[in-house]
Amino acid sequence: MDDAKAALLERFRAYLEDEPDPREASGAGLQDTDEADAPDLFTLLAELAALKNEVKLESRQVKTALEQFRDLFDSLRQANEHLSAELSRRQQDARDIALNAERDILLELIELRDRLRDGRGQAAAYRPNWLAHASGAAEFITGMTQGLSMNLRRLDETLDRREVRPIQTVGRPFDPRIMRALEVGRDPALPIGTVLAELRTGYRRGESLLRLADVIVNKFEDHPQ
Repeated sequence: MDDAKAALLERFRAYLEDEPDPREASGAGLQDTDEADAPDLFTLLAELAALKNEVKLESRQVKTALEQFRDLFDSLRQANEHLSAELSRRQQDARDIALNAERDILLELIELRDRLRDGRGQAAAYRPNWLAHASGAAEFITGMTQGLSMNLRRLDETLDRREVRPIQTVGRPFDPRIMRALEVGRDPALPIGTVLAELRTGYRRGESLLRLADVIVNKFEDHPQ
């Protein structure tokens, strides 16, 4: 019994002496695991090369996208400039149409003023005889003259509100930009080219010419003494 017990104890002691240290075993196992998991140099270089190629590919894609966006932005900018120019042109056309329409209306008002002025002048120059007084025609002509004068005054006020002004010509040098010489006169007391009389009044609106003034211009030849 004692011999068997001693043999058993000896075997247990030998087992303990031969058992590896747990820390060493753990460290050895971890190291083996890390070495097993760690890639080799060739694999690492291959993965780096693949990553570099992927970065290059993505860079080219980004560059291509930026160029496409740049082309798109240039197209949008050109389209915007074209639309702006077209809008400005149409606005200018609309202003020109409005100005031309207003110009035509103002010219018609000026023509109407000419007729009212001529009618008033004829009425004012009328000299009724006794029959006209007896029939009441004289009072009619007087009333018509007053009505024409009132209408002419209102029309002048309308033109004045729209800055339509008559061109002053008589006694001034002839200016072909705003005047038209229909006749010539001879007055040695005045310089050559002086406007002697006005046949039809010209008008301007601000700096814009509405109608030329028809005038008689002084033109004479000096005779040597």
